[in-house]
Amino acid sequence: MTIQDIAVAYTAVATAENGRDGRVASDDGKLDVVVNPPKEMGGSGAGTNPEQLFAAGYSACFQGALGVVARQEKADISGSTVTAAVSIGKTEAGGFGLEVAITATIPNVDTATARALVEKAHQVCPYSNATRGNIKVDLAVA
Repeated sequence: MTIQDIAVAYTAVATAENGRDGRVASDDGKLDVVVNPPKEMGGSGAGTNPEQLFAAGYSACFQGALGVVARQEKADISGSTVTAAVSIGKTEAGGFGLEVAITATIPNVDTATARALVEKAHQVCPYSNATRGNIKVDLAVA
């Protein structure tokens, strides 16, 4: 899918200063955070980092997609949560890559229904559609 395949409903704009060791802010001022490399990557760990921001966005987006699917299936997902664990590491080619593990907790449905809902949400979620075929994304139900 390319941007030409969709009718754009909204565009988020953010600007970074000094890359992974600086600041990132949205054009509307609602997001304005210090970013620093995590200690595990030799940084101070004082601020947030791009992986945390990606995990936050992906988990929120996936939870929204889960809601869309649940309404279609008439499933009760009240009290549910979605956690995205985003990992960064070196690739064989010498660059860096990401992996994501999505874990959904859906207390009001059985495990089989929860898995089906998560699989369907993975087809609906814009983050999942953007990453599909590009990075490893594992899905789990807790």
